[in-house]
Amino acid sequence: MTSRILAFGILLSLLASCQPQQTPYSATPYELKTPPYFPNKTSIPADNPMTVEGVALGEKLFYDERLCGRTSPDTLMCCATCHHRENNYEIGGDFTHTHHVMLPLVNLAWNTTGLGWNGAVGSLEEMVFLAVTAKDEINGDTTQIVNMLQHTEDYPPLFAKAFGSEHVTFVGIQRAIAQYIRSLVSAESKFDRYLRGEAMLTQDEMQGYLLFITEEGADCFHCHGGGANALFTTHLFYNNGLDSVFNDPMDRFAVTGDPMDHGAYKAPTLRNIAHSGPYMHDGRFATIDEVIDFYSGEVNNTPQTHPLMHHAMMQGVQLTEQEKQQLKAFLHTLDDEAFLNGEE
Repeated sequence: MTSRILAFGILLSLLASCQPQQTPYSATPYELKTPPYFPNKTSIPADNPMTVEGVALGEKLFYDERLCGRTSPDTLMCCATCHHRENNYEIGGDFTHTHHVMLPLVNLAWNTTGLGWNGAVGSLEEMVFLAVTAKDEINGDTTQIVNMLQHTEDYPPLFAKAFGSEHVTFVGIQRAIAQYIRSLVSAESKFDRYLRGEAMLTQDEMQGYLLFITEEGADCFHCHGGGANALFTTHLFYNNGLDSVFNDPMDRFAVTGDPMDHGAYKAPTLRNIAHSGPYMHDGRFATIDEVIDFYSGEVNNTPQTHPLMHHAMMQGVQLTEQEKQQLKAFLHTLDDEAFLNGEE
């Protein structure tokens, strides 16, 4: 009996040795472009590391109208239907289908405080799920989407390259698109070149920068960073004195339950801000000039107005017309035309 067991074991070993050897799956690590003046901490999760293949798959999905899982030509939608690169990945116009105006999809690899105007969304992966399934966005059915993409010629091989299997899953869709969004790095503006010693700011641009980073000036830096914080956002939430009555069910209070968070929203990045209108969570301002006018003399001083709004008691920072134009000139130095045109 022992000899038979031994012979059977040898036979199994021989059969195994005749099977073709599987090459271990290994995607190519993606090198995230990280300027030395950006934070070191990122929001890249351990279970979704960025890879060249994953980013490529995510980009294809981002722009593919089949992402909705529908076939009728007048219902096709994808992320890029509303997130236009030339508008800093915002729609650049009417947003009446959604509760809040869009936030830019730029430099989000360094966002670690929750996504959306109120921070309710915990990760880009979760944001992709919500965007694809929300009734007022893509309004897709995950099962239908997966089935459609599985039966295409192009997606199974791309999923194999990105995740090691030709089996299309919605988790894979979420992870790939999240990787692509994290790859969207804007860091080639005139101000970036200034930081690197490759360009000089004009007198008006420099005066605008000084206004931006001083409390006695425009006092922007507390919420939007600048200088040492070159993301131009703290990714935190503030009541900026926009209103005196709070009836939005999706402000920061909806997340924290803290009454002082009524009317508080995320401070968005100011990178490419000239291309990111309309402005504020509800898109009430169409131009940068209107935004500057608001902060200069239209701020509401309420108990919920954030303490960092140091000039709220005077209804704003009270800029002169010349200072307004200088501040605007500086904001334009944050335009990254290479990024907006897809040339980076």
